[in-house]
Amino acid sequence: MPNFTLKQSITYNMTIKSKAVWGILFLSVIHLFACKAPEQKTAASAANQGLPENLLQSNIYEVNVRQYTPEGTFQAFAKSLPRLKEMGVDILWFMPITPISIEDRKGVLGSYYAVADYTAVNPEFGTIEDWKKLVKEAQGMGMKVIIDWVANHTGADNRWIKSNPDFYIKGADGKLKFAFDWSDTRDLNYWNPILHDSMINSMKFWVKETGIDGFRCDVAAEVPRLFWQKATAELKKTKSDIILLAEADIAWIHDAGFQLSYAWDAFAQMKKVAKGEASARVLDTVLRKMDETYPPGAFKMYFTSNHDENTWNKADYATMPGAVHAPFAVLTHTWKNSIPLIYSGQEEPFLDSLSFFYKDTIQFKNYARADFYKALLNLRKKNPALAADAVYTKLNSDKDDAVYCFQKEKNGKKVLILLNLSAKVQYFTLAEKIAGKYFNLFSNKQEEIKDNQQFTLPEWGYTVYSLE
Repeated sequence: MPNFTLKQSITYNMTIKSKAVWGILFLSVIHLFACKAPEQKTAASAANQGLPENLLQSNIYEVNVRQYTPEGTFQAFAKSLPRLKEMGVDILWFMPITPISIEDRKGVLGSYYAVADYTAVNPEFGTIEDWKKLVKEAQGMGMKVIIDWVANHTGADNRWIKSNPDFYIKGADGKLKFAFDWSDTRDLNYWNPILHDSMINSMKFWVKETGIDGFRCDVAAEVPRLFWQKATAELKKTKSDIILLAEADIAWIHDAGFQLSYAWDAFAQMKKVAKGEASARVLDTVLRKMDETYPPGAFKMYFTSNHDENTWNKADYATMPGAVHAPFAVLTHTWKNSIPLIYSGQEEPFLDSLSFFYKDTIQFKNYARADFYKALLNLRKKNPALAADAVYTKLNSDKDDAVYCFQKEKNGKKVLILLNLSAKVQYFTLAEKIAGKYFNLFSNKQEEIKDNQQFTLPEWGYTVYSLE
């Protein structure tokens, strides 16, 4: 996502721009009169395929290439692959690697999301050969690679502006339009079916020519549903196990073929709890909404930070500072339908915002959170009860305003998660019968748990038990 102000971020998550809505209506008429119901059915049914089985216990690590090393290149980042593999990273999501427009560029280096050419590499990072080598190296270590894709708009001097001016939306003054304060971008016109094919072919280029495993699609809900239905169906023909993550928190995106979507609502509620503005009970509303509105097989990417939240809203060093971070990180790695995200530098942690438009290198020194994340990621890999499709059961306690407890089960395995989402020590008992011998992930000890046992968690404390 480009640079939102907080108000604009809220607007984005609550509404869809009128051009996308009218685009859907227009394309619906085209489909109706073209009698393409069978094709539409095929695309829609692709949404129910879900994630490949081997990714249900996976995780995502977002790579900010520019800021990751002093060099800010693919070759320099590649040196971190063994460390990330050791930490347990499964899927590397690279922020846009395409060239950045010069016209109306913001700052010295510009925004990754102002794309100048959809089938080229940003020379700031290296060459396309450097990229192919990085992809092969990561995949050789067992990691998947996905790239950020900006389908909603281009940069202000994208080559399509000259070659295909009808790909763009024009205002009454004849000038190309852009949304919000994204003055370095130009909005694409999805009323034009030729644009659809050009965009899909550009996406296929990266799969076929560089071997990537999928896409994270920027502001996906701003692009018409019928385009995504066609695009995701075509991409799945190109690569049957392709990973498709939508930056959207809306149910229809899954019917359009995406397996994963953003958990913006969950993050918003977590921030409220972290600030003491809401009780732990508010988290139940997040799952209730998903159960009531989302189709089966819809998985969520949960996070405590990402590039937008870090740059514009000081996540997570200010939104979940210090010890506050840990229980929410545990929640994102263990919750219902969860595929967790770790953003560049969180394993340090790097306690600052990273610039969008300037060089602003992450200072890696101690990797103080690396072992914490490694423990969580390895438990996810080893225990099917933490798979995204595991059965989730909320556990009730006598302190539900402050503690949040649940269990997950799959293939005869069970995990028990106890979180203190408050700044006070909590003493509590669980209403459900949970007696058994458990292994405490973080103390690395076996414990006998009895029914009606009183638990104690320090402020912002957490425990993850695996049933032995």
